Amino acid sequence: MPPVAIVQARMGSSRLPGKVLQEVAGRPMLWHIVDRVRHAPSVTKVVVATSDVAGDEPVRAFCAAEGIDCFAGSENDVLDRFFRTAERFGADPILRITADCPFVDPPLVGQVLAKYEEGGWDHVSSATGATAFKMGGLKFPDGLDVECFGFGVFKQAHTEATVQSDREHVTPYLYRTEGKFRIGKVFSDGDYGALRWTVDHAADLELVRKVYDALYRPERPFTMHDIITYFAAHPELQAINQAFVGHEGYDKVWNPNG
Repeated sequence: MPPVAIVQARMGSSRLPGKVLQEVAGRPMLWHIVDRVRHAPSVTKVVVATSDVAGDEPVRAFCAAEGIDCFAGSENDVLDRFFRTAERFGADPILRITADCPFVDPPLVGQVLAKYEEGGWDHVSSATGATAFKMGGLKFPDGLDVECFGFGVFKQAHTEATVQSDREHVTPYLYRTEGKFRIGKVFSDGDYGALRWTVDHAADLELVRKVYDALYRPERPFTMHDIITYFAAHPELQAINQAFVGHEGYDKVWNPNG
């Protein structure tokens, strides 16, 4: 079956409410993410997974207006919401993207998918600050998170995962349960782990807008290396959001009882 990319998007955010629909280069941030993923090699369908609560109606309305496939599920059991989305759209394999990553890199999405399709893996992801804990190798910037896994393995996780952090963050059960699943990584060609390209705070959004204003062209998505080249010419940009450390919620992934 063809791969399906599922973008996880909600309006709720304790630090930057409504961030997924904030305007970036004349469009909602979520629009750009979906558009960028559609440019990834071999990706034929992109779906948004949101919740069924009233607060996420703007996400559902946005998808309806833009003709983007959307599924609404549990607000708190995000693993179940994601699983129901994959089930509804026949996703196998599944590509997981989150809507706080407006620089999601189409070539990297293709790399992760290609490594998964080599065979021998249950879960493959880009090596970033969120998904490369306890692993060596060069990391991508925080915010270039891509995961790929099969429906059968994900169904197993959906059935077996009981720890709250595993249900909230969707895939930690797969890579935290050491030795149970075959875990693969795509590592970077340079050490970019100190770069923060995710959106949790107003400063993150400021940086994203500056980069889009400079690099966005409708005909061709800019790449990770385009941004790095731009940063080299404008070193002051990296300082905009360096006061923040992303993925705070992942502290509980590796120590769910602590």
